[in-house]
Amino acid sequence: MEKIQFDHLVFAWILLACIIFLVLLKIPAPYGRHTSKMWGVTVPNRMGWLLMELAALLPFLCFVFAGSREKNSVVWIIVILFSLHYVNRSLIYPFRIKTKNKRMPLAVVFMAVFFNTVNGFLNGYYLGSLQNQYSIDWFKHPFFISGFILFVIGMIINMSADNQLIQLRKNSMNGYQIPGGLLFSKVSCPNFLGEIIEWGGFALLCWSWPAVSFFIWTLCNLVPRALDHHRWYKNKFNDYPAERKAVFPYLL
Repeated sequence: MEKIQFDHLVFAWILLACIIFLVLLKIPAPYGRHTSKMWGVTVPNRMGWLLMELAALLPFLCFVFAGSREKNSVVWIIVILFSLHYVNRSLIYPFRIKTKNKRMPLAVVFMAVFFNTVNGFLNGYYLGSLQNQYSIDWFKHPFFISGFILFVIGMIINMSADNQLIQLRKNSMNGYQIPGGLLFSKVSCPNFLGEIIEWGGFALLCWSWPAVSFFIWTLCNLVPRALDHHRWYKNKFNDYPAERKAVFPYLL
């Protein structure tokens, strides 16, 4: 695929993300606490997570390895960072969460598989076949250094918040509880905040349109979901802390 055609595809993908963002502001994605029977056939939660997240990792790795561009240590660091996130999300996280008898709509799984496959393809194809800016000197570039730091900080925030939620569910005998401590004292969804920071850092350290499109898709998916979670908490718990925001401390 020519670079110009590829860029047009990426820009169209970003436009679609903006449209999906407007839809998700009106219609909550029906999985997790927002699951609805109106969406038809369901599958076990763990199976759904496994399929959805592997759909990003496998195409990404396939197109990186299949591409003819030179793969130096900069490219491999980018590949490792991307893979670390998705190995955790697909092969570790689903087996740590308390999901006994929980299910998600198959339609949601299919939509997530499509979204993740395209994002995996765009980033993998670019790294494997199109990029030409990643010389060894890229390690010294301010974009790479600051992006790498942000990615690590975001991953720590994301995994720390996930651990808190998993522990809260293990200790809960009566369903959902109000999470607290660390960033949960500021926002309802620090796990989403961490993931947004993570992929913002990834976009910065890669400095490519596919990575930017992935960051935009992350924002367009997670900001509406955080707002839905925030409303859900406030409706379910009369004593939910009024000062908490949904996803960005002091802002939203």
